[in-house]
Amino acid sequence: MDVLVLCIDRDDDLGRKAGIKSPVVGREENLNAALTLGLADPEESDTNTIFGGLKIYDELAAERSVEIATITGDEKVGLSADRKLAEQLEQLIERLDPKSVIVVSDGAEDEAILPIIQSRIKVDGVRRILVKQNPSIESTYYLLKQVFTDPKISHTIFIPPGLALLMFSIFYLLNYPNGAIIAITGSVGLYLLFRGLGLDDFLDETKKTLRGSLYAGKISFVTYILAGMLIIIATIQGIANVWYSYKGPIWYGYLTLLMLFINASVWWYVAAGICANVGKLIDMHLEGIKDPRTYSYPFFLFATGLIFWGASIVILANFTQDFSMSPLSSIQYFAVCAMGAMATALLGIKLKSYIAKRNGAGRELLKEGVQTKC
Repeated sequence: MDVLVLCIDRDDDLGRKAGIKSPVVGREENLNAALTLGLADPEESDTNTIFGGLKIYDELAAERSVEIATITGDEKVGLSADRKLAEQLEQLIERLDPKSVIVVSDGAEDEAILPIIQSRIKVDGVRRILVKQNPSIESTYYLLKQVFTDPKISHTIFIPPGLALLMFSIFYLLNYPNGAIIAITGSVGLYLLFRGLGLDDFLDETKKTLRGSLYAGKISFVTYILAGMLIIIATIQGIANVWYSYKGPIWYGYLTLLMLFINASVWWYVAAGICANVGKLIDMHLEGIKDPRTYSYPFFLFATGLIFWGASIVILANFTQDFSMSPLSSIQYFAVCAMGAMATALLGIKLKSYIAKRNGAGRELLKEGVQTKC
């Protein structure tokens, strides 16, 4: 096949609103998908994207071997959506074996995955389908209304001012308006970091994992909840340790305060990670899934905890007074922690290799048994 006309629906409106599973391959299938989506939501721009792809398909069909397909991502546009789009694209390449693609989208957001497409196949062209709007004031107002009701846009535009107004009102009620500036800048800054680092996608994935574990009746649901409680305990423990040191007669410096936080909380975080991994291991064992890599994770978590623990002791012993260990003893202690971390990591690697070999031997025996029966 020469060309694949590829329609992109990055936020999965086709699946959410029309209940159609992607990839959708073929002219009739895409036409039915566009009609179904148009009936479900007449204002959806992805309907026009598919119709635009069908028009390109009809223009090329008389001259070249061509096929049309629509792939979708995820409601939460981000890494998860791009991963799904990449997987579906690879399926289409393997199934149809096209020489090149023509990408059809409804805007720059969908075209953000162009580097992913170009890394897998040659792109002959990009066609953006824009819906023509009436330039009257009423149409402009309606367009703005539709934009602001989109959760992806409203979360970005409305939450920072909302946080600022909320902080100001709280501190004004407390008769401490001067503190409102600190609270506003801090809360808005945290929100921007939260969005910028992609932690909202991480929380969405966590919620989906928890919901799936709960509905499937998996033990990992309980261990994930326990891990979350351990993380909260670790954070409070670290903050309390820093707070007590800050209130003391000596100012230790930012780095030392960070080490105080790590020293008080690191093992709680390690316990949370191991707890979550143990729940996952139990579920995999019950479901008959064998992945040797997961058995080494607790060892690496423990080794990482040893390194952070030893490093925090060295810094605290050298830069704080009245610490329970001398600087020389702390360096020796760190050396022991480093060797213990390497030994623990090696033990995890050996366990992973042993389980992988055992699983391989078990599959070979099973294969031989099946051949013998046959």
